[in-house]
Amino acid sequence: MHPALSSDDLARLRRQRPYPAVSVLMPTHRREPDNAQDPVRLRNLMAAAKEQLRADPAVTRETRIDVSEQLDRALAEIDLGHAEDGLVVFAAPGEHEVWMLGRPVPERVVLADTFLTRNLVSAQAAERPFWVLAVASDRASLWSGTADRVTEERTGPFPMSRSAENFDAERQEQIGDVPSTFRDEATRHFLREADTALASVLKADPRPLYVTGEPAALALLDGVGTAAKGQAVHVPRGGVAGSSADAVWQAVRPFVEARAEREVSGVLEELDRARGRRAFAAGVDEIRQNVQTGRVALLAVEENYRETVRDTGEHLLPAEPGDLDAVVDVVDEIVEKSLDTGADVRFVPDGTLTGMGGIASTLRY
Repeated sequence: MHPALSSDDLARLRRQRPYPAVSVLMPTHRREPDNAQDPVRLRNLMAAAKEQLRADPAVTRETRIDVSEQLDRALAEIDLGHAEDGLVVFAAPGEHEVWMLGRPVPERVVLADTFLTRNLVSAQAAERPFWVLAVASDRASLWSGTADRVTEERTGPFPMSRSAENFDAERQEQIGDVPSTFRDEATRHFLREADTALASVLKADPRPLYVTGEPAALALLDGVGTAAKGQAVHVPRGGVAGSSADAVWQAVRPFVEARAEREVSGVLEELDRARGRRAFAAGVDEIRQNVQTGRVALLAVEENYRETVRDTGEHLLPAEPGDLDAVVDVVDEIVEKSLDTGADVRFVPDGTLTGMGGIASTLRY
């Protein structure tokens, strides 16, 4: 299973595959008693996926056995004791992946030549991912953050460490003190290496960046490198580079929440300006029409907004999840299409878009 999504992950998962690429989606529950039925429902969905494989004349016996084995391996990896709000299982000849999402997903089994990734796209946009670089004179750790937690990222040289034993003993004898570690050339070199490694991470997966450490460490990092400058938010807090995920999260949390509040205010101001110049749309029906023609520039969606509709060909009408031809995940479909056409997608707290139907956008023309 994978702790966090990246742009590279999504690009890899969205590429075309040999038929059949199987997608199994299931809403899950974090707590008792709601989670009691999750294991049974998951086994039933996996059995339904295998039955679809057996019933599909386009699937050879060899391929069916391969993909069924991939589903079994995925099932063995799933720990529903650590479930979030949604589970996505992908299986294709020779491969499988399991993703836990912080957003609900519709219950579905789909066979196609691509994986069903729109819910992953929506989840990534909703999580507002960011990076945290925690530095000290002898350690640098990288953390991947979402809206409510951070997890340590072990990529490239991270976490980095060095021995802090070889300071200038001759200088200590001459002047009778221990030189500051942040004036030490070895420390400068170490932090320069950390900055270079960070630059590679940001190039592959650009995100907002928070840098935390003692004030002297932050100042030296700015002086010797470039990646941590610019838009990086400095969080002056020592002792977290080698600490726990909770310690890192508590250090950056006030700054993350302040950024989120500023972003929400900025989204509302942009929507107001668009309304004034008549470049505004609201509601799933109107926005879906505009996103299909690539007109949506900024899409704002309340975090838990869901809408089940029926597509008449001209308009979207309200529907129940069990209705014939109901589109259960139209909001996630709009999100994915908006991102495909280069729109800026922002998720905002529930109630923010009161009077706009839970979803609103600015238009390019």
